[in-house]
Amino acid sequence: VPISSLQAFPLPSLPRKQPTVLVVCGPAQNGAIGLVCARHLRIFDYEPTIFYPKRSPDPLYRDFTTQCEKMDIPFLSYLPTEVRHHVSPVPVPWWDAEAGSSGGISPDVLVSLSAPKECARRFLGRQHFVAGRFLPYDVQKKFELNPPEYPGTECVVALRAPR
Repeated sequence: VPISSLQAFPLPSLPRKQPTVLVVCGPAQNGAIGLVCARHLRIFDYEPTIFYPKRSPDPLYRDFTTQCEKMDIPFLSYLPTEVRHHVSPVPVPWWDAEAGSSGGISPDVLVSLSAPKECARRFLGRQHFVAGRFLPYDVQKKFELNPPEYPGTECVVALRAPR
């Protein structure tokens, strides 16, 4: 994912009252995207903490991890029970993308990359965004995706307005 596709993070509609954000990273590309998002959040004066349980051995992803560490973004070795109902994750590694099983996680904000997955139908949080304007037309056609309209030059759009 080009870093420029993440330029809209954080969105103006995300509250600033609570600047702390937990970024939950999956392995491989999802992990890399989560790490890049955490860096962007830090630049915009949020206080991200990263939970990255299945780290990729790929040198690029290790570099992203190092960059976050050098920005003093803390990493958690486990997910505390008390935050399970107050998290705002980027890709959640243990969500079943088809069935929607969340493993006990109840995020407030969901960011779908490219297109909402089947599990997003069961998402009960406050806001749902999709980041995917960068998705090539042939991929959209192949998977019969119908992406939302992106206003102006935005690369992220809200699918569910704040409650």
